[in-house]
This record gives sequence, C-alpha cells and structure tokens, in this order.
Amino acid sequence: MASWGRRSSGMVHHIKALSKVELRGKAGAMKGGWWRYPLQPGVASALVPRSWPCVNTMASLFLVQRFKSSLPQKQVEDDDGDQDLDFPGGKVAYTSEMKFISGSYDKRIPCYRVLGDDGELIKGGSDFEKVNKELAVRMYSDMVCLQIMDTFMYEAQRQGRISFYMTSFGEEAATISPAAALTKDDIILPQYREPGALLWRGFTLQEFVNQCFGNKDDGGKGRQMPVHYGSSKHNFVTVSSPIATQLPQAAGMAYSLKMDKKDACVVAFIGDGGTSEGDFHAGLNFAAVLEAPVIFVCRNNGWAISTPTSDQFRSDGVVVKGQAYGIPSIRVDGTDALAVYSAIRAARSMAINEQRPVLVESLAYRVGHHSTSDDSTKYRSLNEIEHWKTDRDPVNKFRKWVELNGWWSERDEADLRSSIKKQLLKVIQVAEGTEKPPLTELFTDVYDLPPSNLVEQEKLLRQTVNKYSHDFPSDVSLH
Repeated sequence: MASWGRRSSGMVHHIKALSKVELRGKAGAMKGGWWRYPLQPGVASALVPRSWPCVNTMASLFLVQRFKSSLPQKQVEDDDGDQDLDFPGGKVAYTSEMKFISGSYDKRIPCYRVLGDDGELIKGGSDFEKVNKELAVRMYSDMVCLQIMDTFMYEAQRQGRISFYMTSFGEEAATISPAAALTKDDIILPQYREPGALLWRGFTLQEFVNQCFGNKDDGGKGRQMPVHYGSSKHNFVTVSSPIATQLPQAAGMAYSLKMDKKDACVVAFIGDGGTSEGDFHAGLNFAAVLEAPVIFVCRNNGWAISTPTSDQFRSDGVVVKGQAYGIPSIRVDGTDALAVYSAIRAARSMAINEQRPVLVESLAYRVGHHSTSDDSTKYRSLNEIEHWKTDRDPVNKFRKWVELNGWWSERDEADLRSSIKKQLLKVIQVAEGTEKPPLTELFTDVYDLPPSNLVEQEKLLRQTVNKYSHDFPSDVSLH
C-alpha cells in the first residue's frame, strides 16, 4: 500500500517500507515536493512525523482493510487425498474428465400458481398468503379501475386528445398484486407498464389523466411523455423511457437502505425485452455482490414489442438468469393475483431479513398493442390475442375467486364500474380544460441559476414562438 505526503525542504525521513528501512533523499539536499510512501499495517506512526496530523490521519485511512485478502493456494488436499483448487471465488474440485456444462435444460422451471383459470384454488394447494375480504376487494377494484382507465385513455389518444398511451391489458395482476404485497416505505422503480402499482399507492385518476394531458397540474409540468408517471409522495420513481436503466439504480438504492438499516426494500420492474439490455445484467450482479435488499420483477409477457421471447434468448426464460448471479429466483403465474401476491410477500421477507436480492419472473401476456404507435396484429394472430383476453384474463379469474368466497356480487360489479366510468369522464374533462404549462417551464427546476447555454436556448425559443406564433397551439404560452 502507499500514501502521499508533503515533505519539507531540508528534512530527512526514514521510511519503513514493508520489511526494510530505506533512506529517502539526503539531508539538506531535498527541496519541498510530493513523496510516495509505501505503507504497511501497524507502522503508520513510523512513516510520518507527528507534526503532520493531516498526513497521519490520511495514512490511517489508507491502512484500513475493507476486504479480507484471500490469496489462493495452488493445491489443497481434502480428507480423501483429492486435490481442490482454493480459488479466491471459492474452493473448486478438480476433475480429469473434460465435460462441458449443457446449454439446455432437461426439465423447465415450473410456474407457481394458486388459482386455476376457473378462479378456484388448485387442488391440494395451500402454500400461499391468506388474503382477507378487505384486501381482496380492494385488489380486485383496482384491477377493474386500471382496465377501465386504459380503455378510456386509449380511446382518448385515438381521438387525438392526447399524443400517446400504453395499456396494461392482461397484466393487471402482475402489477397491482406486487404493490399490495409491499409497504409504503418500499421504493418502486417501474418500467412503463406499472400504473397499477401507483394506483394502489393512492395516485388519483385526476393525477393520472393530468400527466397524460401534460397540463399545468401535471407533477412533471408536461415535460414527460404520457404514461411516464412518478410520485415522490408514493415512493414511485418516475418512469424513464430507456429500457433497464433503473436496475443498477435499484441496486444502489437498496444498498443505501441496507446501510441505513431500514426495514424496507426496493422493487424494480422490467419486461422480458429489458433482460437483453446490459443494465439488466449489471443491476443483478451489483445487487448480488452488494447483498442489496431488492426484488427484481420481470413481467415476461411474451413480446418485446414485436420480438417474441423465442427470438430473445435460448435460456429457460428469465428465472434461470438469477441463479447465474447467485440470486434466489421464482417463476410465477402473472395472471394469478394470489400467486403473485404470495411470491412478492415471500420475496420481500427474504430480501429484508436475509439482506439479498430476489428475482421474480411473472408470466403474463400483453393483450393490448405495445403502445398506440404499434399494431400487434402485424406480428401475432388474433386467435392468440383472443385466447388470452377471454380464457386467461387475470381480472375475470380473480373476480371468480372473490365471488366464490361470497365477497362480491353482480350488484357490486355494476356499481363499481359505473362509479369508475363517471369519475373518468369527469377527470378527463377537467384535465382537457386545464391550460398547459408555459414554455418557459422547460428551463426551470434543474439549476438554481441557469447556465449560459440554457439562457441562450430560452432566448431563441422566445424569438421562434413570437416569429411563428401561428404554428403553435393556441393554448401554449411563454408565460
């Protein structure tokens, strides 16, 4: 090890470097300059004069060993006389047989589920978290609300009232159930198909619609694309369009919670397409090495826009990728609200109590188009879509289970849907009638004092709007 110290002119220093004392320089011959001192634990006091408190303090910092050295031994014999390699990463057995690990799987990882498509509990199944009436009804109500909101906002985009939208059809249980299994202190980093999690946390329909219309009441002041929600109040980090960038961030956030000894974890959502990004692998490896309490939830809905999973990877889905990084993992039926809820509850307990990451692969299906910019009928059949829409709908499946428990009726269903539709019609009218934020808001909320380049950009924007005012919408203003 080594440190840097400032030595005065005319001074002689005897430096103990490792096992011998070396005389550095000649008395009275050296001028002031920076010298690099080899350090060894236990000899800091011999390295620099006590009159240099700053240097002595720095030396003590450099002498702290953060990680225990693990020098490998070339050969280690066990009780049977066989030789192992004691590698820094762990002891590895030798073998005289040249054998490659297979790239295929004899048996695929099973998918955990609790409910059948008929809404009844799987025969013999008892390994799940019990859900009471209040929780079940709220989960179902939010699933219905999300489904109706998606329908209304999709049509609003088709009518030209908003610029863009993405639905969550088929994935309602995969996003609302995880939120129900968490606490308000847990931090959620979404991809872009998790409005259900934010809905569960209390984000209002008015707030959702304001964001999509980008009006002055939108928390982001219209700077983000529609469906790029965020709320610091609800511990829901703002959606970022670039895929998988939130995963390394999630590992860092979780490590921070660990250092602060918080009784909370981080949950990062991602789609199957995102697992093809480098940030996915970096995020998982960071979390595993740091032993960070983070749950990675992959919504494997079969399609990365128009690319099927069969063209994305050759592994057994996503769940096996966790094992490669030393992360406990599970595959769950993403259309089964009870199974997802139970898996996330167990994953949260594991992440916090054992201080380690967990990977959950949630198998669902993207019933809707990728977005309003996509036509999925160009690359998948209508029969496939219809099958998942009718036979495997997570909302209908959970409704059947709630009804079987005597907690829901046809009257409850009619009242709920009528109420949600009335609310949505009202909030859409309000959001559409609310003025847009002034264009000058583009330059606020980042710097205390805007740098010269932003000042110049704002000046150019004003000139452009004033010169070509007829090309800008009438509800857009500079102030």
